[in-house]
Amino acid sequence: MSALKDQLRADLTTAMKSRDELRTATLRMVLAAVSAEEVAGKEARELSDDEVLGVLRREAKRRREAAEAFESAGRAEQSARERAEGEVVAGYLPAQLDDADLTAIVADAVTRTGATGMEDMGRVMGAANAVVAGRAEGARVAAEVRRQLG
Repeated sequence: MSALKDQLRADLTTAMKSRDELRTATLRMVLAAVSAEEVAGKEARELSDDEVLGVLRREAKRRREAAEAFESAGRAEQSARERAEGEVVAGYLPAQLDDADLTAIVADAVTRTGATGMEDMGRVMGAANAVVAGRAEGARVAAEVRRQLG
């Protein structure tokens, strides 16, 4: 069993004991998503820590998108709840790269691939995402690649 999944379960128990409703509900939702991922496909399997991180990233993105949708619909209370859940999930994700680090990684990827224009964006994205490894959203990486190649 992955260490991250064990950590999520232990934190759920702690949250339940301390009667932290937000944290309890969020961790239950994340563990349900992990369990669903484990049984998806032709046969059940245990997820690795990297796969659990992928589920966490996906859930964090869903919380952000839901918060934005609620905000645009004028439902501030639901938006605040989604943002709070997103913060709980984000606590289990690796620290995000700052803009300077992301710029340096993309510049290195451009140099390594020999990219000269937008037609090379796919190669640069592949090289940059290999180094970024989930520490920045794909949209942020793509925007930086476009800026440097454009």
